[in-house]
Amino acid sequence: MKHIDIKEVLQNKELIGQKVTVCGWVRTSRNSKNVAFVELNDGTSLKNVQVVIDKSGDPDYKDIPRVGTAVKVEGELVEGRNAAEINIAPAGLAVLGDCPQDYPLQKKGHTLEFLRTMPHLRGRTNTFNAVMRVRSVLAQAIHQYYQERNYVYVNTPLITGSDCEGAGEMFQVTTIGYSQEYKNEEEYYAADFFGRRAGLSVSGQLEGEMAATAMGKIYTFGPSFRAENSNTPKHLAEFWHVEPEIAFAELDDVIEVAEDMVKHVIRTVLDKCPDEIAFFDAHFEKGLKARLEELISHEFGRVTYTEAIELLKKSGENFVYPVEWGCDLQTEHERYLSEKVFKKAVFVTDYPKEIKSFYMKQNPDGKTVAAVDLLVPGVGEIIGGSEREADYDKLIATMKERGMNLDLYSDYLDLRKFGTVPHGGFGLGFERLIMYVTGVQNIRDVIMFPRTVGSIR
Repeated sequence: MKHIDIKEVLQNKELIGQKVTVCGWVRTSRNSKNVAFVELNDGTSLKNVQVVIDKSGDPDYKDIPRVGTAVKVEGELVEGRNAAEINIAPAGLAVLGDCPQDYPLQKKGHTLEFLRTMPHLRGRTNTFNAVMRVRSVLAQAIHQYYQERNYVYVNTPLITGSDCEGAGEMFQVTTIGYSQEYKNEEEYYAADFFGRRAGLSVSGQLEGEMAATAMGKIYTFGPSFRAENSNTPKHLAEFWHVEPEIAFAELDDVIEVAEDMVKHVIRTVLDKCPDEIAFFDAHFEKGLKARLEELISHEFGRVTYTEAIELLKKSGENFVYPVEWGCDLQTEHERYLSEKVFKKAVFVTDYPKEIKSFYMKQNPDGKTVAAVDLLVPGVGEIIGGSEREADYDKLIATMKERGMNLDLYSDYLDLRKFGTVPHGGFGLGFERLIMYVTGVQNIRDVIMFPRTVGSIR
């Protein structure tokens, strides 16, 4: 049906004095003797448009729509006290979808935990309305960044036969399911759809490297899946992943792209979502806008893993997880470095090879790899990347040390045989970026339908 977005009604001054038609859901309604007031929102704007119903011609009019009701409104747009509003007669309001009195979002002040119990409705609240618009703008900004810099957008497969991380945290894909018909795994997988074991991809990186060695610079942007039993505010079983891969690039080049991209997308959100950022600043993190402006106005810090461990050991902090060289940095360590030591975003480089993935380039010291993580205040790690190992023999040796099945990676290994080049890339956890930009503390609240351990609603 023909109608105008509420966002345009509120912003386009040329519509003042004209007859407009809008549709939306009732956020609030109240009745008085001569007029009734309805606040309407259609999801295009954080702000509602007020509809003023003139009852003078129908003083007995009592059919004020309840909260949650979907309506269509036709009337004159006028300049109200604080914003544009729509004046209508009772006949100018048509109910499209009624809403009963037990609508669960009638009251304000629901907790985020409560709203997680109704993922199908929580998008109608200010919080999730704002989160989803910021998410949309961030996604567009990421595509814009890479498209303007000659990267090719590629779609890597969601079903794969190899585990990119080598950690075994893949969801299995099968058409057979539970069965006692087969004597062993080999028989089972031979009879399955692909004739071999298959799973949901934990990352598009391996296929991304294949694309980059043909097209130079590529990026992927899609879902990844990890069957990791981590019930924390930072983990999802299904999350969105941004993964650029760059040929003819070393670790410093990867770091430069990561910093430039993060600054670009945050600047875009600040420019395009001022109302949403102001909302999160007021209700989720005081000083959020100033923090984001501060982040993009300075160069990010940089420290090696070895230096970071020394800083943590000398801090005097009583960390839950003890710090020793060779340990994986925990969120408490990451946040201490970014919030207390550097007080800004910081890249940590050159991690011990034992705690990083098999594909990372080995450094000359024989102990570390050319890896990098980007740590930001309030969240911790949001980017993990590396220069990739381009030496065939070194890569083979590492994979054998880890007991990996080389047959599953034959195509990947071929890249090191046929015109290998220095190359690298990184993965950005999209939901973690949204958390950082909005100040929302739980990753379940920045995606429409969170998939976590024991939850698939």
